[in-house]
Amino acid sequence: MDSQSSQASQAPRPPRSPHTFQVDLRGLVDLLSHHLYSSPKVYLRELLQNAVDAITARRAAEPDAPALVRLSAEGGALRVEDTGIGLTEADVHDLLATIGRSSKRADGLQEARSDFLGQFGIGLLACFVVAERIRVVSRSAAAPGTPPVEWTASDDGSYTVRTLPDAERPEPGTTVHLVARAGAAQWLTPERVSALARDFGSLLPYDVRVGDEPVTDLPAPWDRSYPSPAARRVALARHCHELFGFTPLDTIDLAVPLAGIRGVAYVLPSAVSPAQRAGHRVHLKGMLLTERAEQLLPDWAFFVRCVLDTDSLRPTASREALYEDETLAAVREALGERIRAWLTGLAAGDPERLAAFLSVHHLGVKSLARHDREMLRTMLPWLPFETTDGRLSLEEFAQRHPVVHFTRTVEEYRQVAPIASAQGIGVINGGYTYDSELVQALPSVRPGTVVAELDADTVTAHLDAVDPAEELALSGFLAAARARLDPLGCDVVLRAFHPLSLPALHLDDRDARHEQARADAEAQADDLWAGILGSLRGGAPRARLVLNHLNPLVRRISSLHDPELIGTATESLYGQALLMAQRPLRPADSALLNRAFLGLLEWATHSEDGQA
Repeated sequence: MDSQSSQASQAPRPPRSPHTFQVDLRGLVDLLSHHLYSSPKVYLRELLQNAVDAITARRAAEPDAPALVRLSAEGGALRVEDTGIGLTEADVHDLLATIGRSSKRADGLQEARSDFLGQFGIGLLACFVVAERIRVVSRSAAAPGTPPVEWTASDDGSYTVRTLPDAERPEPGTTVHLVARAGAAQWLTPERVSALARDFGSLLPYDVRVGDEPVTDLPAPWDRSYPSPAARRVALARHCHELFGFTPLDTIDLAVPLAGIRGVAYVLPSAVSPAQRAGHRVHLKGMLLTERAEQLLPDWAFFVRCVLDTDSLRPTASREALYEDETLAAVREALGERIRAWLTGLAAGDPERLAAFLSVHHLGVKSLARHDREMLRTMLPWLPFETTDGRLSLEEFAQRHPVVHFTRTVEEYRQVAPIASAQGIGVINGGYTYDSELVQALPSVRPGTVVAELDADTVTAHLDAVDPAEELALSGFLAAARARLDPLGCDVVLRAFHPLSLPALHLDDRDARHEQARADAEAQADDLWAGILGSLRGGAPRARLVLNHLNPLVRRISSLHDPELIGTATESLYGQALLMAQRPLRPADSALLNRAFLGLLEWATHSEDGQA
């Protein structure tokens, strides 16, 4: 290749002319209806939103301008008329026919954008979810000399624009006409339009009506004046029942002026799971944004449902959820503080209402207290815990016992509770959600309190040893009993303890259970995995069946000489101890219980036959 051709190949190529995206409007409408919006009903919210924003824009220049929105539905068609700022022909081409451009970005409106509801420029497009044709007639208040303009669009992506005589629209404002698409007429019926308008627009700051029926209902229930606190509680309880379908235990004001938030939280009358996501109603500048806001409150506040109006939170593009940002995080923390202050106020001034609340929602308060030491200190006299002394608060229990013992699981508590109580050892069941964490945090809010986990070794150490001579005399019995339970990974020990009515006690700890689980897995595994699991075998303690030497039944069994009968009796005591502790039975345990039961029946019937 010669130098000239080489230079030609390296010469810069002329820039290619840019191309413009082609938008399939029907495909975009399908995307909106099936993926962006949760329901076709949002079309009405978008129409109300555009009308309210238009009025807001006009009132920025004309504070005394009329603020009216009128809706009329009939025969599968809907008309929405507002007295807002209106549009010129240039505005129509620039705004209505350009997908994704919001009028709130237009010149002169950007600085006031925080006063508007819509920010994404796709609101009017949502009407195609229910309508096959949209007709907009508008007259601009910002350009009084311009004639009215008509914009008509179809869902195939085509539109026409024409100017109209002044008589078609003498006053500034906009009227939107919708004609229902096939299969969507139910969304434009008078009853449906009225219901949606009330749902979305009850807190809007302007006069909104469907026909002659008012939609707005201001001031909001939480901002109204009432003759007494009792009357306010009754009115808000009625409001809660209308919105959420339940009568609340109590009402919490959620005013956060710095964040532009006003509203209430309603305390649920029945317990709910902490994992259940609460659905809260959020209005943005009066317009209902969502009925299912999940991130509005801290996770621990799952015992309330709230409704509020805000002008500071940011919506997502669909305007059906809140955008997770620093503002929402700050609002969540502020609302959590309001609920925390309500709880503190109840503890200080209304213990009866607090007790009624905790009887239902103690789990939510425990969730809060494990992260908030001040809340734990406040709630110490009130939060209930299951203990060997009955249902008590941590404060009461710590006053009774110099050492606060606790178990980490319900199974461990059931094992040790009867014997610990008889020995005078106080134990708290820490197996329920959050309880062990709160017990361990007790010294941080109650200095000097000693907290100790109660395990099998501690319980065994509190049981009286049997006289060595007596235990030596029973060595044959103990050897036969241990041989029978050894395959189950359980040792047999002899102690003397109260209550006398308890013949045997099954004790183990987490290490023993882990070792047993490993042994069970090893027994069921193939050679390769059995070898691997076998290499993990450790010196973990084994479970123990503690026989009560003071119990008359144990004394009679220990006097037996037949090793087979001793084994059967030991298996029966083992099974009974498991059932008393309410432990889940493994297949081997179930087989043992069946075998012991049948063995005892056989021995009993054989003895009767021999006597006969």
